[in-house]
Amino acid sequence: MKPLIAGNWKMNGLSDDAKSLAEDLKARSAADLPACELLVCPPYLHIAQVAGILQGTEVRVGGQDCHTAGSGAHTGDVSGDMLRDLGCGYVILGHSERRADHGENDALVRAKAEAAQAAGLVPIVCVGETADQRASGEALAVIARQLKGSVPVGMDAERLVIAYEPVWAIGTGQTATPDDVVEVHREIRKLLVGLVGEGSDRVRILYGGSVKPANAAELLAQANVDGALVGGASLKAEDFWAIAASCP
Repeated sequence: MKPLIAGNWKMNGLSDDAKSLAEDLKARSAADLPACELLVCPPYLHIAQVAGILQGTEVRVGGQDCHTAGSGAHTGDVSGDMLRDLGCGYVILGHSERRADHGENDALVRAKAEAAQAAGLVPIVCVGETADQRASGEALAVIARQLKGSVPVGMDAERLVIAYEPVWAIGTGQTATPDDVVEVHREIRKLLVGLVGEGSDRVRILYGGSVKPANAAELLAQANVDGALVGGASLKAEDFWAIAASCP
């Protein structure tokens, strides 16, 4: 099972920025490919351009969210079928910024995960606690609740990715300690047995939260850490590539 290094570009970059970043990644992939699977998730309006540039390379393309429906009167939304049509193979769902900014709850994330899988996409389902929840000792309980509520029971293990992203570490420069990561990822792995059943050990669990070239090797070396969901560092090809090169 190859580690997955996924870059979430979030709401960043104009057309020329996306083109330049994709071309840089294409050039790097032609010269030296890390021992992991690479994925970039641009803003919707850049997906077609980025997918076109990266076509024929080992760098995959994904979306940052999708609707529960395949089509319909949903102004401003994008369906899993549309993402697939543009060449996407993955979609990030339940990111803490979606949960906070758009009020998404576990039930909605679960419905999106079902729609994504039906469209042929691999959902990357995000879970994670806030600073207050960690300080009060609720971190594992929060993550268990989110995981059980957000992941459809019986999903194909090889077509599901979980990302643990402590909310307090996203974009703050703070990073969970290796011990914190090991504890949470071990709990997620245990919970997946009940959700996915046989083959739950094949679900990749990513860590996301201020992953940088400087800390990537240590984080990726921990038990049950099968890759990383990278935010800001994925906007610089050199940093993103350095993180990918840190895969054990």
